[in-house]
Amino acid sequence: MAAAAVPVPEGPLVVGVDSSTQSTKALVVDAATGQVVARGQAPHTVGGGAGGDGKESDPEQWWRALGEALEQCGAHARQAAAVSVGGQQHGLVTLDARGRPVRPALLWNDVRSAPQRDRLVEELGGPKVWAERVGSVPAPAFTVTKWAWLKETEPEAARATAAVRLPHDYLTERLTGQGTTDRGDASGTGWWASATESYDEEILELAGLAPGLLPRVLRHGEAAGTVRHLAGLPLPAGALVATGTGDNMAAALGLGLRPGQPVLSLGTSGTVYAVSAHRPADPSGVVAGFADARDAWLPLACTLNCTLAVDRIAALLGRDREAVEPGGPAVLLPFLDGERTPDLPLASGLLYGLRHDTTPGQVLQAAYDGAVFALLTALDRVLDADAAPDAPLLLIGGGARGTAWRETVRRLSGRPVQVPRAEELVALGAAAQAAGLLLGEDPAAVARRWRTADGPSYEPVERDRAALERVAHVLSDADALLRRAAS
Repeated sequence: MAAAAVPVPEGPLVVGVDSSTQSTKALVVDAATGQVVARGQAPHTVGGGAGGDGKESDPEQWWRALGEALEQCGAHARQAAAVSVGGQQHGLVTLDARGRPVRPALLWNDVRSAPQRDRLVEELGGPKVWAERVGSVPAPAFTVTKWAWLKETEPEAARATAAVRLPHDYLTERLTGQGTTDRGDASGTGWWASATESYDEEILELAGLAPGLLPRVLRHGEAAGTVRHLAGLPLPAGALVATGTGDNMAAALGLGLRPGQPVLSLGTSGTVYAVSAHRPADPSGVVAGFADARDAWLPLACTLNCTLAVDRIAALLGRDREAVEPGGPAVLLPFLDGERTPDLPLASGLLYGLRHDTTPGQVLQAAYDGAVFALLTALDRVLDADAAPDAPLLLIGGGARGTAWRETVRRLSGRPVQVPRAEELVALGAAAQAAGLLLGEDPAAVARRWRTADGPSYEPVERDRAALERVAHVLSDADALLRRAAS
């Protein structure tokens, strides 16, 4: 049988890159239609650093992985007119005077900087001051806490640092030779103030970081430069390079989100976010007040326990992840790795309400209910008053393909649900940003023209308030127990 013919591109080609913790993915996309004409992927490795309790990665391997992924795209990559990089947020990349990494990058999930985070929050005046000024109360994931950790624990590395970058900044600078970033990714550092949309000199002084080490923050629609002749990648020299952005901001672009449209991302961790016209400032720290990759905001909340935790419960029960059963009084709080929403970082899982007639399928359903309850609680804090209460929930991530996840979200939210068919949303969002720069269009409008959010839609069902109240009651009563167990 003859291979299916690849459609002839109707417009110029653009490249979207997703440089994540585990791999780099590249898509070559027809800027006119959104058709993916080529794709490539290459893995990264993550180490534990000295002592093995960190999460570190050599930035040079990101560059090599980008080259490998582009090589897999063949001639299409060499025809690209523009490129953009979406990258994992918060990572600390330290470069010497020659532009080479001083040490492996500290990744977003390296939380060794928790003591430095506590000090910084206190020294600036507490969570409320951070929220008002920066838009977020920093978690140990934030870059500012990692730099403070480096200054205290590896002072020689800090002294050797001539430039500080985020992961997407590093790759963009290797392409263009220019040190730039964008407001979206910068808003996750902790040293970019959303109140002024500029670097905060007082915070930089508290962290011991000179402003001159940081990249220039580009505005929406600006170009970071062009691909250098010396880049050495299978991209045409002179191709436009967009600002790039963080992975969550790129995914929002990839969906073409309009303000108030809620997203639930069901992955190892669960994430909820929406584009907003209003600058977020949550002093509780539940909602991170990120900027988006355009000129609006991207309030976001994260739960640590999502698909991986529920899959673990299924494995303990010896059941397939879809083998749920309705009914029963059991409540399961699947906080297997602690939890971020609610703020119980050292908590463990809790099972309550077992009866003789409780079935394994009901226990598994209770795990889904506990995880989705936490996500919907976080979503309530993300959405502002302008958001429509009946707007469809966009379900993305690996869990979105699962019937049990989808039906639990429908039952507990009472909202319609839509599951976009498009995959690789971070790379697609980066491609939309590149296309927007090339064509002079709003990148979110480009993604909507590409119809990236299209997919099966499911009507709302009556909200299961009894299940919600049951979980809320147990969580409220168990809060002190969970905190004691964690101490």
